[in-house]
Amino acid sequence: MNQSRRSLICAALAATALPAAPAPASSYLRAVAFDGIALFDPRPVEAIARETLGDRTAAFMALWRTRQFEYTWLRTVMNRYADFAQVTAESLLFAEKTFGVTLGDHMRDRLVRAFFDLRAWPDVKPVLEELRRLGHATAIMSNFTETMLKNAIRNSGIEGLVDATLSTDRVQVFKPAARAYATTPAALSLPRERICFVAFAGWDVSGAKAFGHPVYWANRLGAMNEELGLQADFIAKDLTALPGFVQAWTAKV
Repeated sequence: MNQSRRSLICAALAATALPAAPAPASSYLRAVAFDGIALFDPRPVEAIARETLGDRTAAFMALWRTRQFEYTWLRTVMNRYADFAQVTAESLLFAEKTFGVTLGDHMRDRLVRAFFDLRAWPDVKPVLEELRRLGHATAIMSNFTETMLKNAIRNSGIEGLVDATLSTDRVQVFKPAARAYATTPAALSLPRERICFVAFAGWDVSGAKAFGHPVYWANRLGAMNEELGLQADFIAKDLTALPGFVQAWTAKV
């Protein structure tokens, strides 16, 4: 996405935000909240697209993903919420027309339905088990629908390791609007500064930091930081260092 356009959309979303609360230096962490894609691997969606698009897949997926998230932000700003499944289908159709290909109804349906059949990245279950051993509550705070999240939890065999499953459907606004992030403190009955948020995307880092969470960035794809004046508290290529980060943050008290 064009950087100036992304910054403009994020600035507009800020107008819908709750007041940010920077974490006090004496805060300690009691819980960890995860973005959906920080936990669940979306690469099978691209594998399905490759069956039809071949070597054009990467370009097509980049276009689709960009429009997919632009639509979530635009729908939030316009106050015209539709769930992530609908946004995914509409952005796919836009990408298809823009790219000049015809996928057909069957392939289109397979691509959208793939988001209902995701599974965890390999590092997820051991990290969730360690967080549970350390006594930290866990939550998922995601743009994904509730059904997408529940399916992914079941598919991944991590039932019992997630205390709260929170879709933006609950508040009818997408991240990075603060009303979306606010569902986690409400669900866990904890202040925002005592919940570490684990982001997958740079824009989600910015949104969670603006809201007042300490942020761990699981930067699995090696993305650049957004130029929005906000930085993650810790950046890693996966979740392996997360339990140590949580413990170290708590030890600062």
